[in-house]
Amino acid sequence: MDSTTALAREAVPDRPNPLGLAGIEFVEYVTDRPQALGQVLESMGFQPVARHRSREVLLYRQGGMNLVVNAHPEDARVSQVAPGSAPVLAAVAFRVHDAERAHRRCLDLGAWDVPTHPRAMELVIPAIRGPGSARFHFVDRWRDFSVFDIDFTPIPTVHQRPPALAGMDYFGVVQYIGAYRTEEWLAYFSRLFGFEVLSDAQRFGIMPKGTLLRSPCGRFFWQLVEPESVGDQLQEQESLQRLGLGVADVAEAVALLRARGVGFVDATELHPDDRGAITQPVLGGVTFELVHRDRHVRPEADA
Repeated sequence: MDSTTALAREAVPDRPNPLGLAGIEFVEYVTDRPQALGQVLESMGFQPVARHRSREVLLYRQGGMNLVVNAHPEDARVSQVAPGSAPVLAAVAFRVHDAERAHRRCLDLGAWDVPTHPRAMELVIPAIRGPGSARFHFVDRWRDFSVFDIDFTPIPTVHQRPPALAGMDYFGVVQYIGAYRTEEWLAYFSRLFGFEVLSDAQRFGIMPKGTLLRSPCGRFFWQLVEPESVGDQLQEQESLQRLGLGVADVAEAVALLRARGVGFVDATELHPDDRGAITQPVLGGVTFELVHRDRHVRPEADA
């Protein structure tokens, strides 16, 4: 037996990927202040590239990242966005090989369906309930053409594929959960999607708290954070809290963003360093976290 055959026999199998997860297709913010949020996103390097055909929805993009700003009044009501309140990170859409099959499997395992009400000529994007009023969508149209080719109209004269500032991509999502709810959410992400829990020794960025999970495709991470104070009702609310953006060089990215007017938290415990940085809250709580992208993490653009 040669060495190649021996190594093949002992090769570690790929992680189970029951839904055929292949990265994040888009994230969605719901707000009644789309212009203000748009200015924040543009300072972060996102550019508006298309408008929805029938709703007050705008698509922003940089590199391989799609970000939707939804100011449709009915969607704001469903997402519990009060007038003048902070924008809500309302949805994450996962790329999968078969959206209907992924959706059905999650429902069979106990997930709660989110009924969709598409208008004429709009695509149906199946979804299940996430934390609070948030949704998790399943998208299988992202290779040859995307959901945005159907439901959105490109903004004239605008480059549809603006390059990513400092090579940013979607590194992951931070989710706030209720007290003592970590085990329940671990079961949710493991059983439905195939996420695996990472050890405390495998940490990224500069935010030390929470439990870190890796997606079965290995392209992004999920962080579950319990409240510090059980008696704090505000922190008891479960929600998608912020996006993690992967960069190869944190210092370079911080310098570029500061030149564009982005402020960073600069405290003793959270001083921007080579591992990561977090932006100062704006519009009542919108923040972004820069995370050093390890060479073992495949960028979203390669999805």
